[in-house]
Amino acid sequence: MIKEFKTFIGVARNGTFTGAGAQLGLTQSAVSAQIKRLEEYLGVALFERSARAAVLNANGREMLPQAEELVAMAERMVTTAGAGHVSGSLRIGAIASVQQDLLVRALGEFRAVYPDVRVRVVPGVSLSLLGQVDAGEVDMAMLIRPPFALPPELGWQPLMREPVMLAIPESMPAGPWRELLATQPFIRYDRASFGGRAVDIFLKKHRIAVREAVELDEIEAIAGMVRHGLGVALLPQLRQLDTAGLRLLTLGEDAFHREIGLIGRLPFEAGGVREKMAECLASAAAEPAAGPL
Repeated sequence: MIKEFKTFIGVARNGTFTGAGAQLGLTQSAVSAQIKRLEEYLGVALFERSARAAVLNANGREMLPQAEELVAMAERMVTTAGAGHVSGSLRIGAIASVQQDLLVRALGEFRAVYPDVRVRVVPGVSLSLLGQVDAGEVDMAMLIRPPFALPPELGWQPLMREPVMLAIPESMPAGPWRELLATQPFIRYDRASFGGRAVDIFLKKHRIAVREAVELDEIEAIAGMVRHGLGVALLPQLRQLDTAGLRLLTLGEDAFHREIGLIGRLPFEAGGVREKMAECLASAAAEPAAGPL
């Protein structure tokens, strides 16, 4: 809870969540989320809130010197430990499709450098993970690039681009992709996801009315349904996608991609664990895909 205590001290000194956020490099929503977690942890409210200010209540005034002492002690411990030995934890969010290949490769390289840093992998969909990064609940996250501008305090590092293909059962004769989409049952990539939105935009752009059969978010499950003859699908060609029983058709000149990248709060500390993890992920993304796990 050291991060939450630091945010508490920042709000107490500044008098507003917005001002403290500006000093700490956090959004107002992230500051609010951290203070809420701290108050739940302590079991007491710490501030008298108004539209313009956050004033310490009796509990907050009592806790402030203890929080300052706790944070100072934690910082002394880090200094004493020295640069030669790094421990602690790193919370990294990850969509399902990167966990079995990209993240595995990156963790191998990361742990060779920081064997005593405990990594917690938080699964989720892109929109949820983006919110968790913004709220400070995870340190960074691998997700699909959002279709909107990010807050200035969040940085985006591209990792890889996955071409979107038309997947049909291996037993189905190949044909023009427009015709197949218009005539076959359609297994839809969930429109609530960033990747599914791109598919939906593509269909609307080309004015293709599909015969929807099933809608879901898991790429491997979509591939499995196509494999078993339930329909056709537009899905990204994952590095680890099992293509047995599938036929993948390109979209020719109309092809589009799903971009996977890393989101984190800026700046990454030079030589720190977050910067090293970002380097390891970039290195893993540049390598050829591994065989099936």
